[in-house]
Parts: sequence; structure tokens; C-alpha cells
Amino acid sequence: MSRFPLRMACSTVFSIRGLLMMSTAFGLLAVHSQAHADDDVMSRMEKEMHRLQEAQAHVQQEQEEINRDLVMLRSEIAKHHHTAQPADKTTTNTTMVARGTPSRSAIHGVAPHAPQLHSSQHPTELASEATFASNANSPEGHASRALPSSDLRDRVARDRRDHGVTESGTGSELAVVGKRTEDVMVRFAENGVGPHPRETIGAQAAGAVGDHGVFHLGPVTLMLGGFVDMAAVLENRHVASGTFNYWQDMPYPNEPRYHTNNFEGSARYSRLSLLARGNINSEATISGFFESDFGAGAVTTDPYESNSYAFRMRQAYLAYDDNKAGWHFLGGQAWSLLTPGRIGIVARQESLPETIEASMLAGQTWSRQWQVRVVKDFMDHRLWAGFSIENPATLYDTTGFANTNGTVSLPNGNTATIGENGVGLTNDTANFSNEIAPDLIGKLAYDPSWGHYEVEGILHFPHDRVTINHTGHNNTAIAGGAGGSLILPIISGKLEFRAAGLAGWGINRYGSVLLPDATLNAKGDPVPLFGLQAQAGLIAHPNPHIDVYGYFGTQRVGHAYFNSEGSSYGYGNPLYSNAGCLQELSSLSCSANTRGVSEATIGAWWRFFKGRFGTVEGGTQLAYARRDIWKGIGGDPHTSMSQIFFDFRYLPFQ
Repeated sequence: MSRFPLRMACSTVFSIRGLLMMSTAFGLLAVHSQAHADDDVMSRMEKEMHRLQEAQAHVQQEQEEINRDLVMLRSEIAKHHHTAQPADKTTTNTTMVARGTPSRSAIHGVAPHAPQLHSSQHPTELASEATFASNANSPEGHASRALPSSDLRDRVARDRRDHGVTESGTGSELAVVGKRTEDVMVRFAENGVGPHPRETIGAQAAGAVGDHGVFHLGPVTLMLGGFVDMAAVLENRHVASGTFNYWQDMPYPNEPRYHTNNFEGSARYSRLSLLARGNINSEATISGFFESDFGAGAVTTDPYESNSYAFRMRQAYLAYDDNKAGWHFLGGQAWSLLTPGRIGIVARQESLPETIEASMLAGQTWSRQWQVRVVKDFMDHRLWAGFSIENPATLYDTTGFANTNGTVSLPNGNTATIGENGVGLTNDTANFSNEIAPDLIGKLAYDPSWGHYEVEGILHFPHDRVTINHTGHNNTAIAGGAGGSLILPIISGKLEFRAAGLAGWGINRYGSVLLPDATLNAKGDPVPLFGLQAQAGLIAHPNPHIDVYGYFGTQRVGHAYFNSEGSSYGYGNPLYSNAGCLQELSSLSCSANTRGVSEATIGAWWRFFKGRFGTVEGGTQLAYARRDIWKGIGGDPHTSMSQIFFDFRYLPFQ
């Protein structure tokens, strides 16, 4: 009797314990289920928030597109204001859309009276990706007189009657100037040529900056440019200049290197550039540009182990542009005003060949040097007038004379001083010529509705001193020349023809071949040599990824000489001996004063990767060059060289 209640009591205790354990287990399961449910809710909320953020970004993009359409419509109204007075601004906008000028707002079904973007947004931010989206991504990057409707939204809003800004929104001049002055100019001129497509080699050579490397430091916009370069050349003569052709060193058969092939590759022309730009007001900007590579060869450069080529300055200048008044100033080291341009007279829009060779092309006119330049544009940025003072330098040839560190012994016993080797921080192995005044250069450029045209002129003043019996006098010659260039858009954005030339006396250093500017006469006076440089080419862009080109260029130089007491002096003297030019290691002389160099070349570039990471491109080029010399004793034999270039480049900012 006593055991039964005890067993019942124990059973009851165990039952209660089991119930408690089961309740605890179910409770834990319920809590876990609730926590899992809460996680699902959080995940759905995060997804919904992400969706709303995407929708918000889409709405903001729609607002930007609407604003561009409104700016375009207001610009069109201003242009045609003299033919019809609109009764109501809103009505006119709606009417223009209805008459066949579709806007993004109409396409997307958004009301055309959407508000403008917040005024606190930086104008360069507004323009960096939106304003020139079609220009940057189009295969040619050119503007034409008749733009398709998809491109009309990118046009600059400008009142041509009083040259004022008609709008301060995304597509306005204010916004565009904050990005690139050259883009503003082409939108006004519309010459069918347009600015360089930024990915092309011509743009890279001129100093193009990119769209990817754009940063803002307060009111200043910083834009990066440049590339990693790996170029190589295979040639049938040994000229130890790498991919920079020094044509005057092209050997004759008397030298063993004439008979050997040569291969050389280098990354020394990899480049980095920085453009800093700030808006002074709605019409004026100030900017600074710096560009450099490793193209210099220092005395310690080691081609056998480290290949430690020197970091050098290519360009470094400041610029001021007032686009309403039409004044443009530039000071510093930049491409010479003599360098052919592509649109107006605008920095970083020089017309340079698409070649791989760093010396570009025989017959190309160019120099990068110190200058102070002032430019005025007229006729709504179609007619340009520029003037610059630039750093002078005279290349003398002193064949026949005894020349020691720029001190030349004359046949009458006098001494002419034409220069001095560098000292201090200048190159102590190079001779710096005596100069009395800067080079004076003027240019006119015209951009009608089809093509780009230029005429130019230069004055140069070779200068030396002649010493006679412990006293002396200075001599100054007046040299100079004239030339011009043109670009014809045969098929706008697809095929263009370029030609340029310069002729005159004492101007040969502005050509790629670096022929002499002057020699000396019997009294020691500078004698400028006549020179001619010219080039022409066809450049095709069959699709957005491929560029194909072909050029022919030539540079020629005259002669000036005299003979005294059985000795010959000057440049191109027919009494110089060329008898030993054709026999290997001949004991006879080979004076070989260069008369001219010509080059024919073809090549192509392929941009096989392009995206948010930048652009990767490869190119190849075939070139044939011929060097002619002035006739002397033994004739005037010529020599030639054939080359094939290869190059790969990564442009992270394009």
C-alpha cells in the first residue's frame, strides 16, 4: 500500500519533469523560428531599401536628362528668336517637342517641368560624365553641323547674339568649361573635324586627359592622363636611338652598323599628366597642366642592367581662358605655336601623327618649349589669331671649321663664338647657342563648317660674336619663314586628310629631322640656311576600336659655303669628299652633309579592351626612310632604313 503511492508520486515527478523539458525545447524552437523570421524580414527590408536607392538614382538620372533637354530647347528658341516671337515659354517648349524634337523627358514619360538639379552641385561634377557622354563614347568624338537628336542634348546652351550664357545647368557653358575648354570650342565651331577622340594616339601625343581619373578638391578639378607604354622597333640598320628616330645618324655602307639588323624595346615613354582647372566665374577658367615621361637619357643611364632612363618634363604651363570675351593666355612649356592644330588655337589639340615612333614623322613641324602666348577668337570661335614669344635656339653646322665648345676658328685667324656647353644644372655635353631675342610666331586659324585651316609665320634672330685682336663685334641675322596646315574631314569622324608645311631660312630645328639652321661665312657672320618641311596623311577610324593611318613626310635643307686658301668651309660644299661612303671601313672621307630625309609609313592601332578599367591598345607600324646628301667629290650616294614598330599601351584614365 505504501509503495503504490510512492511509485505514483515518482511517476508524477518524472511526468512533470518531462513536460518541463518538452516545454523548454518547444520554447527554444519557437525563439529560433522567431529569430529566423526576423532575419528574413531584415533581408527583405534591405532588398527593398536597395531597390528604392536604385529607383532614386534612376529618377536623378531622368532629372538630368530632362534638364539637358530644357537647355537644348531654350538654346534653339534663342537661336530662332529673330524669326518668331514665342507667345509663351512653356507653350513654345511643348510645341518644339511636338514638332519632332523629342526630348528624353518625352521619351520616358516624365513631365518637362521637372525641377533643376540642386545648385550646390559642382558644375564639373555635372559635366564630367553626363554633358559629354555621347562625345566621349562615340567612335569619332566629332561634332558636325547636323547632329542627330540623340546628340542634340549634349550641345552647349549659348546665346549667340550677345555671347552670354543662357542657362547654368548641366549642359551650359559654365558646366562644360569646368570640364574642358577644348570641348566648349568644338561645340561652337562645329567644323566637322572636332577635338581628338581621346583614346587615339594623336590625342595621347598632344596630352589628352581622361574621364576616369577626375577628382575634386574644393573648387578645383584634377584630371589625370597618361599611360603605361611598352614599345619596340626592329630595323635593318643600327641607329642607337630606340624608337626615337635620329635620321641624320642613318649610316652609310662605310660603317659596319649599316650591315646589321637591330632590335630595341623600352618602356621609357610611359607617361603621366595632371590637369588642374578651376572656374573663376561663369565664363573664365584658370588651369595648369603638367606632363612627363622617362624619355631623357642621363649620363648614368645603363642600357645593360637597370635601364634607368631619366624622368623629364614634356609640358608644364598655366592657362587662362575667357570664353565670352574670347581671350586665351598660356605661359610655360608647351607645344610651339608652329605645331599644326586641330581646332582653333587650343592647347592639347595639336595635330600630331598617330605613329608609334617617338620622333613622330620626318617633315613634322613641332617643338615643345617655353613660351608666352596670347590668342583672341572671333566670329563665335571660328576665327582665331594667336601670337607667341618662344625660347630661341639655333642649330649651327660648322663643317670645315675647328669648333671647341662653341668657339669657332675662322680662316682669317679671327674667332667666332656661337655658344657654350651647359654648366650648372644644364646639360654639360650640349652646346647652348647665343641668342639675342626670342622667336616671334604668329598664327591665324579658321574653322568654317567643313575643315580646319591655318597660316603661320616666324621670325628668328641667329646671333654670334666675332673677336679680332682682343676686341670684337656682335652679329645678328634675320631669319624666318611661313607655312600652314589643313585638315579635311572627307568622311566626318571616319576619314580625314591632313597636310602641313613650313618653309624659310633658319627654321629647320622646328622639323623632326633636326637639320641645321645656319652656318658661318668667312667673316664669322651667321648665315641662315633655307629649309622646307612638309607632311601629309590619311587617317581612318573604321570603327570605335581601330585606327589606320598612312603618312608621307620630307624635310630638306639648303647649302651655304666658301673656300679659302685651299680649304673648304660651310654646309654642303661640293669640295667635301664623299668618296669613302660606299666601302666598309674605307680610309677615304665620307662628309655626307644631309640634304634631305623622306619617310613613308603606314600603321594601325586596335583598342581591344575598353571599359571602366580604362583602355588597352596595341599597334604596329611599318616605316621606310631615305637620307640624301649634298653632292661632293665621289658623288651623292643615298642611304635608307626600314623599320617595324610594335607597341602596347594601358590607359587607365581613358
